Amino acid sequence: MRAIRGAVCLIADDPAEMREAVGELLTAMLERNGLSTDDVVSVILTSTPDLTSAFPAAGARAVGFAEVPLLCAQEIGVEGALERVVRILIHVNTDQPRSGIQHVYLRGAEVLRADLHT
Repeated sequence: MRAIRGAVCLIADDPAEMREAVGELLTAMLERNGLSTDDVVSVILTSTPDLTSAFPAAGARAVGFAEVPLLCAQEIGVEGALERVVRILIHVNTDQPRSGIQHVYLRGAEVLRADLHT
């Protein structure tokens, strides 16, 4: 089993954008790692305190994660932290070595882990 990290920034606190951004991120996380939802054990989704219009899990269910256990939580509010961010941690069954896992940061979230983006 391995864990895959990802994050995405939203432009606004809007339910439609939440669904789109979360769906885009989850799809990219699976595609870049050659996985399908059948390989997913569980998903933890967090959002910054400024995102209150929708649950990130709704976006996950919209792109095929309806049978995957999902858990939403709120990030701690740290002064000066990047705003309007959804972070995702996917637990997957895979034989890939840890070094082969591709973590995904989109729409400005790349700054959270610049070390992963060369």
